[in-house]
Amino acid sequence: MTDSVERATLRQFLLGLAQGMNASAESVDRIRDIMTEVAAAYGGDDADFVVLPTIILIESGESEESRVAIRSATNASFRFDQIAALYELIAQAKTGAIPPLDGIRRLNEIGAMRPRLGWITRTLGHAVLTTGLALLLAPTWQGVIVAFILGAGIGLLKLVRSPTLQLIMPVAAAFVCATAVFLLAEVIEIGDPIRLLIAPLVTFLPGGVLTSATVELAAGQMISGASRLVYGFVQLALLAFGILAAGTVVGVDSSSYEALDAGSPLPWWVAFIGILVFALGNYLHFSAPPSTFGWVLLALVVAYAGQWAGTEFVGATVGGFVGAVAMTPVVLWIATLRHGAPSQLTFLPAFWLLVPGAAGLVGLTEAVATDGGLSDFATALISVMSIALGVLIGTALYRVVHHGAEEIVQFAVALPAPDETSTTPRFWSRLTAPWRHSSDR
Repeated sequence: MTDSVERATLRQFLLGLAQGMNASAESVDRIRDIMTEVAAAYGGDDADFVVLPTIILIESGESEESRVAIRSATNASFRFDQIAALYELIAQAKTGAIPPLDGIRRLNEIGAMRPRLGWITRTLGHAVLTTGLALLLAPTWQGVIVAFILGAGIGLLKLVRSPTLQLIMPVAAAFVCATAVFLLAEVIEIGDPIRLLIAPLVTFLPGGVLTSATVELAAGQMISGASRLVYGFVQLALLAFGILAAGTVVGVDSSSYEALDAGSPLPWWVAFIGILVFALGNYLHFSAPPSTFGWVLLALVVAYAGQWAGTEFVGATVGGFVGAVAMTPVVLWIATLRHGAPSQLTFLPAFWLLVPGAAGLVGLTEAVATDGGLSDFATALISVMSIALGVLIGTALYRVVHHGAEEIVQFAVALPAPDETSTTPRFWSRLTAPWRHSSDR
């Protein structure tokens, strides 16, 4: 195999890895770091990367021999079992243990993987996931039962893989759930209607997108961070529109959009059952590998404990920050263990548990439908920022403890390769040049 063919194969392999990490909801700065490490393992120290949520560019080679490969990122979203398989491949690629051509074949196998669990189990998993979150957000038995039924219905809808239907699915799901909740709220005690709606819609909430966007902005990735931020708010707006449309059809007044206190809340210890049920639902719905369940549960417990401590001792706005600071080092530590779990598998459920997107949805709905909702929406935005800041600080603390102080990045421009045809003569050649010229005559 010629050197040019090997370089082309490596570029395609790197593009595939970056595309898979995009489908795993990885941040672009982390993708670039991993690609740099993988390229170095295969002798591609001269490779350079541009990673965005929708496009990936790779340049390799020196001077006139450099080549650029480009790939448009798809809207695919990996399940937990696919993410686990992808990061196993990345671990091999970091050491150069798998040839790039075999790596490309493995990437295609990961993309074509069928869910480990059947559609009935995955639908039930979404219902269980919804129930666990309902125990935390709307702690009434009636609300939990309603959340389970709605979660099962949304789980069935999410089985549809049509890209066209997936565009309108958030609005349709929000409209159906809101209509059912508003109608049931008039006849049974379900607690806060808006917060109950968060449970079946949780997998549509862009909590991870908004938090990743803030982290990328803080890391200097302005294009990616700004685009993700806009995308996240558009998703929130679509969900809020579905809720408001349902309220208009049912004929509810503006007070139905405001947060209410539960009439008969469940005991405090039910929250721990909710965390366990939420972890089980994530495991079933996303077909997670069996070995990852305990790690996901650990990350959820740490995130919830940190959020509770921050809320109790400081305030609700700081609760998410403390939960993120406590959870992030644990997640990164788990990812380094030999039998651990990739960070994305434990990050995403913890993000949903901290509910940055849920707070934003509540605030956005109230801002549009009520007179005093703008302050609530501002508070929700601050909560998202605080969680992202907590992730940044937690990541920095982990790296300092585990890897030592990071090297300061300095501005430098590489010099062009010297022209071998016009090299500067050495001192002895310059000294003897007159005698050599006279002898030539």
